[in-house]
Amino acid sequence: MVPDVSTGSDSRGLIVYLFGPGRRDEHTDPHIVAAWDMAGAPDPGRDSAATYTQLAKRLDAHVDLRTRELGGKKAPQHVWHCPVRTAPGDRYLTDTEWAEVARRIVHATGIAPEGDEKACRWIAVRHADDHIHIMATTVRADGRRPRTHRDGQRAQAECRKIEAEFGLRRLKSGDLTASRTPTGAERAKAERQGQTVTARHWLREQAYAVAAAVRTEVDYFTVLQSLGIKVKTRLGPETGDVIGYSLAAPGDTNAAGEPVWYGGSKLTPDLSINRLRERLPDQQVADRPRYAADPADPWRHTTTAIHAARTVLDSDDDAAAQGHLAAFGDALYNIASATTGPHRAELRAAAMAFNRARRSATRADHQAATALRKAAKELAYASNAPGGLAIALLFATVHLARAAAKWHEQRGHEQQAAAAEEAFRHLQAGYQQVAAPVLADLTRRAPRTATARRFEQDVREALPNHAHRILADPTWTALTTTLAQAETAGHHPRRLLTEVGTQRELDSAEHPAEVLNWRITAQPNRRTRAARSRSTISGTSARSATPPPPVTPVATKPEERSRHR
Repeated sequence: MVPDVSTGSDSRGLIVYLFGPGRRDEHTDPHIVAAWDMAGAPDPGRDSAATYTQLAKRLDAHVDLRTRELGGKKAPQHVWHCPVRTAPGDRYLTDTEWAEVARRIVHATGIAPEGDEKACRWIAVRHADDHIHIMATTVRADGRRPRTHRDGQRAQAECRKIEAEFGLRRLKSGDLTASRTPTGAERAKAERQGQTVTARHWLREQAYAVAAAVRTEVDYFTVLQSLGIKVKTRLGPETGDVIGYSLAAPGDTNAAGEPVWYGGSKLTPDLSINRLRERLPDQQVADRPRYAADPADPWRHTTTAIHAARTVLDSDDDAAAQGHLAAFGDALYNIASATTGPHRAELRAAAMAFNRARRSATRADHQAATALRKAAKELAYASNAPGGLAIALLFATVHLARAAAKWHEQRGHEQQAAAAEEAFRHLQAGYQQVAAPVLADLTRRAPRTATARRFEQDVREALPNHAHRILADPTWTALTTTLAQAETAGHHPRRLLTEVGTQRELDSAEHPAEVLNWRITAQPNRRTRAARSRSTISGTSARSATPPPPVTPVATKPEERSRHR
């Protein structure tokens, strides 16, 4: 059951919508199911003599009285609105049950505490099977405003109780770290303009993608502006430093033609200026990493850092683990941006899904995740995905997303665990799309029988406790090809198997040969490294160059947003 609290200033306008046909004639049989006084609340849906204006005047009675007492100054945002919807698949609720839901919510939120004869006036209107709209005017009979602080959270808490008592689907409990959901007005605006997402959602995804790619606060605002997003900063009165900022989507304006601004912290908590600064320390351009000597290095570094992050999640340092989850969220955006191929859509979806899993009530230690964050940003400047190494990285993300879901679940973070599971499913789908043909090709190019037998003996010697499962794994033949390639690259197969086999336990691996295959793929080419080292010593290495600008963020491109205009 989902409540969604908002406020406004037009009582009659909201009544017209609630009792009207709806934007697409979706409203059926609009009628009042509960009210502050059923006898005193005219019902335009069931009483042909009742009018919208009459109902609005009854609801506004205390507001109008207070306005006259204050010499014509009307209470601001005096209309309180809270739709309450059951989850898909929930049973049908009767009018009597919806009336109880409404009374419990106005009591819990402070609109109309039970037994308070001077409480606000309110109604609950039903015009569909699965939801009601609770509307109230927030001036009490004694002229005071109700105590509605944290009303949205209190409504959520009451809905969790109602779900349990009514036998409805139990939604995930939150910890007050979720992003703000778009208001009904924002959703309606997006629908009118033919948008699939609201301006708030679009801006949040753009900001996340840009923050993942850039290295400084200045770059963050510069790249956002280059995407057509308006940026407005707030300066401290004494220091003149930036103490906050707001963003506006291209062409998104209000009725007066002015940009609709969203503060960074209002988009989501970890996009506030202070949270950004924890992840984007201001550093000189000269300190930025230059081109990697090996184009595959960014992919290899990120894979290594993700493997290390899994170890941190198994530790008792929750702050460090939370820091690594935040950095992993950035990594997912940059992996998606630097990836080509049809599986890119799954990676983008994973990055967006993981946003809810990247933060919790546990304060993140971002310094602990410096290696992963730095490696992730290298990907923003990297060349296209280098074949099997990119798949090895994707394979590592699949397992880290699953580990993240488990970490959150163990700590009771229900919404975050669900988000990590969703990201895991997208990553797994993307991995399967791209890995299946590559593994099939490795199997097809398997080395001669004698070579395969030699590798089999290497496995028995290097990993005796896992040899049986490795050799019985369907991907064993593909692994022999990878071992042959590693041997050509200068690795000793038996020593390499020992090394990668001890990087992390294999007991929980469903396909240990597949795990070893991608761990070996992520190892550097020793012969190439040696040749490059000799070239550097002789003074013939290529000069470093200034890195190119970061790749385009994974969120919808600004030209696709032009329909807001």
